[in-house]
Amino acid sequence: MLHRLIRRSRQPPRRDPGDIRFRLGLSLALVAAVLVFGTVGYLALGLEPLDALFKTIETVSTVGFGEISLDTPGEKVFTIILILVGVGTVLYSFTVVLETIIEGRLTDHLWRRRMEREIAQLNRHVIVCGCGRLGRTVADYIADAGRDVVVVDLDLERLESTAHRFVHGDANLDDTLRAAGIERAATLVAALSTDADNVYLTLAARALRPDIFVIARARVSQAEARLRQAGANRTINPQFLGGARVGAMALQPHVAEFVDVVMHDRNIEFRLEELIVADGSPLGDCSIREAQIRDRTGALVLAVREADGHFITNPTPDTRLEPGHVLIAIGTEEQLRALAEAARPPGTGPGPRRSARPFNR
Repeated sequence: MLHRLIRRSRQPPRRDPGDIRFRLGLSLALVAAVLVFGTVGYLALGLEPLDALFKTIETVSTVGFGEISLDTPGEKVFTIILILVGVGTVLYSFTVVLETIIEGRLTDHLWRRRMEREIAQLNRHVIVCGCGRLGRTVADYIADAGRDVVVVDLDLERLESTAHRFVHGDANLDDTLRAAGIERAATLVAALSTDADNVYLTLAARALRPDIFVIARARVSQAEARLRQAGANRTINPQFLGGARVGAMALQPHVAEFVDVVMHDRNIEFRLEELIVADGSPLGDCSIREAQIRDRTGALVLAVREADGHFITNPTPDTRLEPGHVLIAIGTEEQLRALAEAARPPGTGPGPRRSARPFNR
């Protein structure tokens, strides 16, 4: 049933005739075709190659120097045809170029090319597929946290209204995902409008990058199992989470607000963060007491997630840490930075620098 759901034909979006590259290319091709047509025609009428090319350019440009006379009726008839076809073609090409400059399409094209080059240089970024209310909120949050993000959507107006780098296209197509840099991305968020699209997108992402972390949005609870079967690491039901959040606020408003502030407010001193104990880290193969995390860094470890996904909440000082464990810690930015340094092998520098800057025109 799963395969019947996702196996359906998907055609890439048809090229828009108004696209700047297509229109400029078409106009240049038409001008070249007219020049070839005129030159070959005059060659057939007996002119030398250079004279044939000169006469064609003279006729199409409407300059009319008159150095080469037209003696036969055939030459005159052919010249009339060339004037009608060539002048119209040149005027069309001039109109396209003028329209491009006036409407700013050339500037927009150069801007997009620059954005494509920047996307090609990103590494460990997050790809958000879908620029609806959920996708836009996710992209804004990730960017505010200082991580690079690329948004993918079929609606160009939605994409251009954001401050993020984007790829315009069908997220379920391999070429679109490659353009978003899926080979170098750390996470992919599937936030498309339907569960079927998110299932297909999860499978496509897994085929291109088996190790990428996939978070998929589910509109109905039944879709969560299908998304996990397709390879999603996490499934999110916004309606369920929103309801749970409202319920928690109704029962324990202070606790819910504290967690919300610590997680999302970047202006407060304390915040929560997750850190991975790397191979060769001094924290590996020792207990929390032996590692002296609290004394060395000042950060407080609230939970430890083991390799099998099990959480150890409120770990005791005797809880042993191993490479691959994820530490959920709270502290100031300096304390969490010190803990992150302790979780890395000695002598290694910090991870790749985060960039929070938006992509502006």
